Amino acid sequence: MPSIQFANVLLETNPRSVSFPSLYCESDQPVVFDAQLGDWVMYAQGVYDFTTYFNALSVSKLRTYTSMRSAMLHLELKGAACTVQQTMGDALAHESLLVEGTDVTVPASDDWQVVDLPLVITDTMVLVGFKIVTEGQVAIRNSHYVLDVADDFNEVELAVATTTFKKESFIINNIGLVRSHIIESGDDIAKHFHMYVIDNGRTLDAMALSGDRIEVIPNENVGGAGGFTRGMIAAMRQKPKATNVLLMDDDVAVSPESIKRTYNLLRILKPQYREAMISGAMLNYEVGEDQWEDTGFMTKDGIFAPCKPPLRLTQFEDIIFNEIHEMTKEITPDNHYAAWWYCCIPISVIERNGLPLPLFVRCDDAEYGIRCKTDFITMNGLCVWHMSFHKRYNPAVERYQTTRNTMIAQAAAGMAPHADFMHELHRNMQLELKKFGYDNAELCLDAFEDFLKGPKFIGTKGQAEKSFMAANRNKETLHDLDELQRMADEDPDLAGFDAYTITRQLIDADKPRSRSERIQDFVTDNGQRILKNEGEGYAVIPLLGWVYPAGVIRGKKKLIVIDWYNRKGAIRTKDPNRYARIMKRYQRDLKYYKANINRLREEYAQAFPKLTSLQFWEHYLDLD
Repeated sequence: MPSIQFANVLLETNPRSVSFPSLYCESDQPVVFDAQLGDWVMYAQGVYDFTTYFNALSVSKLRTYTSMRSAMLHLELKGAACTVQQTMGDALAHESLLVEGTDVTVPASDDWQVVDLPLVITDTMVLVGFKIVTEGQVAIRNSHYVLDVADDFNEVELAVATTTFKKESFIINNIGLVRSHIIESGDDIAKHFHMYVIDNGRTLDAMALSGDRIEVIPNENVGGAGGFTRGMIAAMRQKPKATNVLLMDDDVAVSPESIKRTYNLLRILKPQYREAMISGAMLNYEVGEDQWEDTGFMTKDGIFAPCKPPLRLTQFEDIIFNEIHEMTKEITPDNHYAAWWYCCIPISVIERNGLPLPLFVRCDDAEYGIRCKTDFITMNGLCVWHMSFHKRYNPAVERYQTTRNTMIAQAAAGMAPHADFMHELHRNMQLELKKFGYDNAELCLDAFEDFLKGPKFIGTKGQAEKSFMAANRNKETLHDLDELQRMADEDPDLAGFDAYTITRQLIDADKPRSRSERIQDFVTDNGQRILKNEGEGYAVIPLLGWVYPAGVIRGKKKLIVIDWYNRKGAIRTKDPNRYARIMKRYQRDLKYYKANINRLREEYAQAFPKLTSLQFWEHYLDLD
């Protein structure tokens, strides 16, 4: 029976592991890297539980998706006497449970000792792990899980494609991690691996960074969609041809172990799952124990949403939930997708379903996942740390790109047929106008009107970049706090505002409204139609577009919007006349939409095969 070293016992020194060590080991004494010895050390007498997000073995999912038949834990230890015990977690476990009869006593020794512990696996186990109880300091090295599998290994050639645009610090670090921990590892993956860095900003030293299975490819600024497509094409053209391409964002921190486990998982997948996409979770870059999303879905209201609630992966019950969560009735193959911060796609799926739509950024991954309708495999330990969305809010993305691209994807590819993107457009227009965000409301209309231009607009080379650049120019201008304070000091309506003493709690606060106040705000759009008024006073609110502090903003003349994380803000002034001009434009667009939507849907659907073809993309990317 073939065997594979599936997952290493992972201990790392990086900001996430230092801040959140319980992702790796839950203990009552520190686990530290001894630079002098070159080994990891369980520092003192204590209990060290490795049944964690990174170091438990996901046996339930492995039994479902792979040909695994049995598993063994391999440990190499030296130092004080200790006891190794197998642990497990079932669906109801809130802490790791000991598996009876699995204790192994390891005597004290100054030499390395090997412990090979066959693991007990039953139908009720979600995951298994191990606990080490030490009588003093114990070093650990070269430890891993070995799986026995029923079938021969699948042939895998894995390509990683990452698209970058002027994020040198992230991408150079990730290249270094891949080179040292994968290409130079001596593991099997090193012989079946390539990394393509698509440099849309053309700011990297391609010559210096390339070499030995890593290629930096200078590229025109064609957005994430174009960059990832360039990576897909490179993976298909390499010799030997890739079997799978792992798409990964540039502004992420990655553990190379996640890539190794993805490769090993591909090698042992059952035939019925070999065309599944493997989706890595998005963990919070700033709060490294928090999971934001692993797969997502499109709601009936036209909103991107995570399939699972936020999870804290240092909590045992949450890593159990992460493995056994079942999809709700609202999540179907028609709206379920895996985002491209970490998504491994079989090349055969790409060849059968075509390449992405030329959407530049936003919705390209959602459309593609929904289009392909594969299974999605997720697993504890497969992840990246990504900057959270609310800390990099950009109206050019959320109001222009998202509005336009969701409409294009639905018309061209039938994405999420039950999602109402017109409802989302209307909701966003209302949000922006009630908060006097006139610039951003016009971005929504710019997006809507570009959708109404039909597929020739989006298929024109260079147009996607021009449109995004225009949206960034036209979005609301933010000022740093010094300039914001200077502007406020010169405005009598903003007397008393102090950018340096205001708190996040005050910025995020709201207050209740009576029923009559709610009706009045709805009917008048916060006093901008029918019963118009100039308003009085000011309020301070968050920049985030989806926030609606209705009680705070009602009746105000001015709003100060604050992006506290980036220390920027803007001053908005109520303008019923501009409101009226925007609404007139919106009504004109809606009239055109109603008269032409059937024609537009037909045109987009007819253009879809061309826009996703290799021939189109070779021309679009100047590869022909």
